[in-house]
Amino acid sequence: DLKLVVDSAVEACRANADAKMINIKVNAFENIRFPMNARLLEQALINLLDNAVKYSSENNVVEVLVEQNEKDVVISIRDYGCGIEKEHLSRIFERFYRVDKARSRSLGGTGLGLAITHHIIKAHHGHISVESVPFQGSTFKIWLPY
Repeated sequence: DLKLVVDSAVEACRANADAKMINIKVNAFENIRFPMNARLLEQALINLLDNAVKYSSENNVVEVLVEQNEKDVVISIRDYGCGIEKEHLSRIFERFYRVDKARSRSLGGTGLGLAITHHIIKAHHGHISVESVPFQGSTFKIWLPY
């Protein structure tokens, strides 16, 4: 059940979100079931949620939306944080790539989280995309076939 995986990932990020007074809102349908490696998919979601919390200012919100269409399950994770400049978007899923090396290092980033997430989604025969506007936030979308 995908909702259980999403809820578990949110719970894993809850302490960091609470420390920054960030509310993680989840809108996910019950009973979306499909073949998946739940542990790996949870790790991918944790990576995305952790970044959303990490790069958002205090007293903010992170939104998780799970939708289903005829052929895909779509998971969107949206934050209203610092965003990513357009010239970096094509490279953020590369290993060790960091948008702001000094800031990422100070926040504990290695440049591996998004690369790992990308590989997990590919292993599920899905794909991931990002839309971002500096100072307005980012939305990561995962499409998984079922």
